[in-house]
Amino acid sequence: MLIWSVAVFLIAVLISGCEPGVSEQNGVFKAEVGRVPAADQRPGDPEQGYDALLNRAVVTCGLPYSAYARMRGTDPEVGPQFAGRTGRNAELPYMLTAHTTSAGVEIVTSNCLACHAATINGELVMGLGNEFLDLTQDPLIGIEAAGAFVRQGPEAQEWRRWADRIGVIADYMMTDTVGVNSANNLTLALMAHRDPETLAWSETPLIEPPPRTPLPVSVPPWWNMAKKHAMFYNAEGRGDHVRYMILASTTCTDSVAEAAEIDAWFVDVRAYLASLSPPRYPFPIDPLLAQEGATVFENTCRECHGTYGATPSYPNRVIALGKVKTDPELARKGFSDANRFLDWFGRSFYGELSQAAPALGYIAPPLDGVWATAPYLHNGSVPTLAALLESGTRPTYWEFDREGDEQPAFDPVNVGWTYRVRETGKAGAMSWDERNRIYDTSRPGYGNQGHSFGDELSTAERQALIEYLKTL
Repeated sequence: MLIWSVAVFLIAVLISGCEPGVSEQNGVFKAEVGRVPAADQRPGDPEQGYDALLNRAVVTCGLPYSAYARMRGTDPEVGPQFAGRTGRNAELPYMLTAHTTSAGVEIVTSNCLACHAATINGELVMGLGNEFLDLTQDPLIGIEAAGAFVRQGPEAQEWRRWADRIGVIADYMMTDTVGVNSANNLTLALMAHRDPETLAWSETPLIEPPPRTPLPVSVPPWWNMAKKHAMFYNAEGRGDHVRYMILASTTCTDSVAEAAEIDAWFVDVRAYLASLSPPRYPFPIDPLLAQEGATVFENTCRECHGTYGATPSYPNRVIALGKVKTDPELARKGFSDANRFLDWFGRSFYGELSQAAPALGYIAPPLDGVWATAPYLHNGSVPTLAALLESGTRPTYWEFDREGDEQPAFDPVNVGWTYRVRETGKAGAMSWDERNRIYDTSRPGYGNQGHSFGDELSTAERQALIEYLKTL
């Protein structure tokens, strides 16, 4: 399979009705489209996982707390908070965690919730992807400014270690558009600077790093974790999910022993994520219209997205690019241009229990809580469900309709975030802060094409289907 051209491969998988296989060549695993098989997950304690998620650090380097406190001043505003934050963590915003390093320095570091928690309709929701995170700014500006508040000695050494790591990977994590996520590219950059067998850090790359312009990714919701056999849009992340989840720790994890320590307690975190349920739709639903929509869903959507209700089923099915026709860049890059990273993963501690196994297609996700997860498609290119189901209405250039840095209002009619259509003919006169808020679907990787299955429905059928999707 791997020696075929991409064109021959596409033709083969489009006409094949076989269950998918995972083929291996020189330690590099890739997969066919079709159903992703299940893999046993290590059991954990969800309650302990919740506590660990809120109070333990998976990234073990950061800004010394004393410097953080001097920067924030007395009685800083914490903002919305999750119940169960203890000790120093109760004093920090939910996306930051306190940690004491092996040198005895208390630091403040980022945690998973910076990307995997967000507010919708005034409620802070665990596991909701943060679609408003701004990764367009150079992180080194703030890190170096914080250095002025750091004392000499062990604190300065901890800050410098953190600053140097971010300095190496900063160019690979900066996006051109507010809201899209660069986690994929960031992880590949970290791999390039670590020995796969020892996890020792190298200031210079050991393999060729990824491109410096990240492809956009929309953060999927955590509450679908129990259903998914593969973690990512292109069906990467098979086998043991925990080993893939803790790849973010490679910012600071400098040995296999450190990675194994994090792995041991993150099993509980994974168990907690698998226990999550989606938030309920907060506005009125027309039950009769939703019932009509259930029939439309049964006839149009269930083959790829599964069934819901008392006896749900989910096929874990990867759809070939030639069928789904959404922007192909993420799948193509992961399949054709990533052998060095797939080899790194297979040789590492993380690959002992897991397989990367990307496919040349995209997995149709579960739709639990889909009403809350706008914008849609793997790259976040479609702002509402209504636009997803009628491809001719999708805007080419758009931005969230908000004031300052606040979230836009939720649109209960079209189901998604309110947005404004923009004309890019004026882009040359815009400031960078104005330009980076516009989602430009004409850019490579940002396309909003494909998934046009709803185009065949009538207006009434689409309205009924949207009403049904609110109930999931």
